[in-house]
Amino acid sequence: MKANPIIILVIAALLSAFAVPDTDVPFLTGRVTDNAYLLSAETHSLLTDSLKAHEMRTTNQVVILTIPAIGGESIEEYSNRVFNEWKLGQQGKDNGVLIIVVPDERRMRIEVGYGLEGILTDLTASRIIQFVMTPKFRDGDYEGGIVDGALAVIDILEGGYLDEGLAFVETGDSEGAGLSGLDGPDLTITERILFGAFIFGIIGLFTVFGIMTPGFGWFLYIFLIPFWAMFTIVAVGTKGALVCLISYLILYPGAKLFLNNSEWYRKAKTDLKTKGKASIGGFTFASGRSGSSWSSGGGSSGGFSGGGGRSGGGGSSGSW
Repeated sequence: MKANPIIILVIAALLSAFAVPDTDVPFLTGRVTDNAYLLSAETHSLLTDSLKAHEMRTTNQVVILTIPAIGGESIEEYSNRVFNEWKLGQQGKDNGVLIIVVPDERRMRIEVGYGLEGILTDLTASRIIQFVMTPKFRDGDYEGGIVDGALAVIDILEGGYLDEGLAFVETGDSEGAGLSGLDGPDLTITERILFGAFIFGIIGLFTVFGIMTPGFGWFLYIFLIPFWAMFTIVAVGTKGALVCLISYLILYPGAKLFLNNSEWYRKAKTDLKTKGKASIGGFTFASGRSGSSWSSGGGSSGGFSGGGGRSGGGGSSGSW
């Protein structure tokens, strides 16, 4: 019995009508491509700077993509397609990582390049998804889940590991690293004053710039924490340094929230959004896709591209 050509054409037409086309790979706009609009400007800027700093330290390229939906394509196929089209990681090293979140379909994946599969294993990627990102996503905290997941990946790639309690632990000898009994060096009062003026002058200057700067100032808030915690011990001892740190952690965000209502601060934020730059205290700050950065381009994602790396499908997927 010969098949009727008309029936074959009808069946083919029906199949093509119900076939779901592949979702296009979006344009790579930077280390963070937030097409699902899950991140605030401050979080976008913080993540971009953190991922850029990691790449400068290690040459690894870690990139985040959020996209509302990908249709009928599996997230494994889609993330691998995005990874290889963006060519994440350096050619020959294949040291790229793609963190992809699809909120409308409640799917996510960490795609790992060939060269990093021995460090960021499938099991470790699965644990990051299951225990670090998923709990935040289930609570509706997409920003927290993405930030924690990205920082977890960075920690692993820089030598940390997940212990049984799922806390990140740095490698290396920690014996004698505690602060018990550390009251500061034995210095005269004159030496303490001189060292204090030097230390507080430098970190104080950066603190003031951070408070006055929209967007990028929140990156400086995180960046300066270890300086306020450790460097001040030289001048004021351990207890004094603890007081300085607690004061910094409370007063810095309080000052930024207070300045947020001032006219010049709102003007600076507007200039960054509309003109791409703003002048604050004689310094010019330039804006990337969101947030702001030093005029040298420290926080900008402009011109970012993959380096020719590949992925063979390593990594892990999850849902919530």
